[in-house]
Amino acid sequence: MENLQNLQIKTRSSVYKLLAHRPVLVYLSAAVLLCALVWLIFGSILAPHALDQDITLTTLSPGDDGHILGTDGLGRDVWQLLIAGTRSALIGPVLIALGSLILGLIFGFISGYFGGPLDWIISRYTDLTLAMPSLLLAIVAAGVIGGGYYVSVLVMIILYSPFDIRLIRSAVRAEVTKPYIESVKVMKIASLTIMARHILPNVVVIALVNFFLNIAYGLVSMSALSYLGLGVSPAHADWGRQLADGKNIMYENAASIIAPAIAIILVSTAINALGGYIADRFGIDTES
Repeated sequence: MENLQNLQIKTRSSVYKLLAHRPVLVYLSAAVLLCALVWLIFGSILAPHALDQDITLTTLSPGDDGHILGTDGLGRDVWQLLIAGTRSALIGPVLIALGSLILGLIFGFISGYFGGPLDWIISRYTDLTLAMPSLLLAIVAAGVIGGGYYVSVLVMIILYSPFDIRLIRSAVRAEVTKPYIESVKVMKIASLTIMARHILPNVVVIALVNFFLNIAYGLVSMSALSYLGLGVSPAHADWGRQLADGKNIMYENAASIIAPAIAIILVSTAINALGGYIADRFGIDTES
């Protein structure tokens, strides 16, 4: 009996060590993201009837009448809605992260490399914007301008970019003061060439890590806006919209709200884990 208990303790310890090992988390995250990518690309094939409504049906529970996760209040299949909603759930956050990255590179390099009045103006802009709650500003802006998916994406790009600008500016400033940059400047090489060939390769990893983090944050933010009716229209599939629709029938079919919530949590966590792994591999401190 004692040997059996020792074996159980050793086995449990091995499992804990395995789960704590970073690459295992990365593999799991990659599997989640691969599944999401398949849904994104082949969603129209995997879920061709996602938006088909049948109001004659009552809300079905998971497994009823061939519906894996049941149906929502409009008779739409929850599983197919989940697959179809991947497109709007991921494209928006990727656009947000990409747009924020581009603005961060442009203004971060201008501010960090040239300094002076431009640096002061850009720094004051980032300070002012970062002092405000971005999601609350997005809700107000989207409500004033007019709700819409790409309006919300544009608003989030503007609100996310100050962090990228500050991050890249700091990285550029750290490189500009190094002797090898001073040596290149003495050779009268164009500033654009110096930034592209000598500084950019040293800050691109930091920018890439923040790109992944922005996708995760963008996913949560866009889902929140869709939940509030400021993202996609009711005629489109989206995980945030599913949460909003599912809250009214959660007692009839809990899967209608649990499934999209789990999808948001899993995908955002997987993206964060992948970004954290890249940061660890290149020795980047994401806490600072």
